[in-house]
Amino acid sequence: MADLSSLKDLAPAQESAPVHVRKVDALGRSYATGKRKNAVARVWVKPGSGKIIINGKEFNAYFARPVLQMILRQPIVAAARDGQIDIVATVAGGGLSGQAGAVRHGISKALTYFEPGLRSVLKKGGFLTRDSRVVERKKYGKAKARRSFQFSKR
Repeated sequence: MADLSSLKDLAPAQESAPVHVRKVDALGRSYATGKRKNAVARVWVKPGSGKIIINGKEFNAYFARPVLQMILRQPIVAAARDGQIDIVATVAGGGLSGQAGAVRHGISKALTYFEPGLRSVLKKGGFLTRDSRVVERKKYGKAKARRSFQFSKR
């Protein structure tokens, strides 16, 4: 380049879209980790009859509340794979609500590894985004994270 006028001849480098490759182990399973609050879920997805096992129990026995069962099944219903895949998950930490969110996140990620074509559907539904909200830490001089002690004039 001799001067600045030769810059207009340079074409901007076109970035290629990231290629999502199928990630499957020797047993035909895809693995992903899902997180929500303090809960961490390890999820394996494989073709099957639609059984969902969480920590060795059926998912409707582990998550008794219908709302948590609905949260868990959202990515499967959105991907239209109900009754076609088996899911095995182990989840630890947090409470039941956080654990259900963690398993949902893990199922979504594992589905994209198992079948990369489902990524656009799951991303549009917001299932691949990790919900980063966690409990705020307690500060000194406060009763909780922000709550002050009760004020007394006397």
